[in-house]
Amino acid sequence: MNKVTVNKLQTLRGHNDAIYTLIGFDESHFLSGAGDGMVAMWDLAQPENGQLIAKVPASVYALAYEPGSGQLIVGQNFEGIHYIDVATKTETNSLKINDKAIFDLQFMGDKLLVGTGTGEVVVVDWKKNVIVHRLELTTVSARTIAVHPSGSEFAVGYSDHSIRIFDGEKIQLKKEIKSHTNSVFTLKYSPDGKLLLSAGRDAHLKIWEVDATYDLAEDIVAHMYAINNIHFSPNGKHFVTCSMDKSIKVWDASAFKLLKVIDKARHAGHGTSVNKLYWSPFEDQLVSCSDDRTISIWDIKFERKL
Repeated sequence: MNKVTVNKLQTLRGHNDAIYTLIGFDESHFLSGAGDGMVAMWDLAQPENGQLIAKVPASVYALAYEPGSGQLIVGQNFEGIHYIDVATKTETNSLKINDKAIFDLQFMGDKLLVGTGTGEVVVVDWKKNVIVHRLELTTVSARTIAVHPSGSEFAVGYSDHSIRIFDGEKIQLKKEIKSHTNSVFTLKYSPDGKLLLSAGRDAHLKIWEVDATYDLAEDIVAHMYAINNIHFSPNGKHFVTCSMDKSIKVWDASAFKLLKVIDKARHAGHGTSVNKLYWSPFEDQLVSCSDDRTISIWDIKFERKL
């Protein structure tokens, strides 16, 4: 049995509105996006001072960074995406998608997958900055996208309570799963690609067996309120979930057992909804962001009890 100890290392302030998204940039840096339209970069080695990278006219719900090209894509809550040169902190291009919010952005090779409030999943050739596909299977929001580690397929979670699986090469629907009883907010493939984890407004965490045509393996009532995000540890042995119930939970990725609850009462956690997580390879530090306009950095240690 593992003993888990949690230590809060830092509280970062600088955004003027709820912080909705976090992504990794390199070994020690990560990016945050918020309702104030700002995208900031932070260094876990020296976390006190963030750098403003970009400012867009509306809330930022989604970010995507492609390290091979150095391309940062910013999705705002209406109309389009913005291409940012991080080194010069300048916008190099933009593309109108539609007139609704952009909830998720994920790279898949030379394609960028865009989940939108219209229910469309828009596929962009990001090198050419042109739309190549519009997947319109429902009129309610496409909230979250996960790309299989092989790149052969991708999953989309929707506000019609469904998960849809698409062929990554043909960009065609392969399977539809009536997965939850409310909106699906977060999807994540396991690092080995054998499992798909899903969660959302119904507060259930579900684990699907990819090889067995996405059969349901586990259904766990994981939080009190909506689950906003799932993220795996760098070594793949653990994952974390965060929720509108203000808590972060640490799980064993092989047994799906709850190991630790991180909250305000016990660990000086967030005071409002925890929106996104990023588990960095830099000293295995966990980063969380919240409606309370702060970013928290956590040290999590796993010790085997004899």
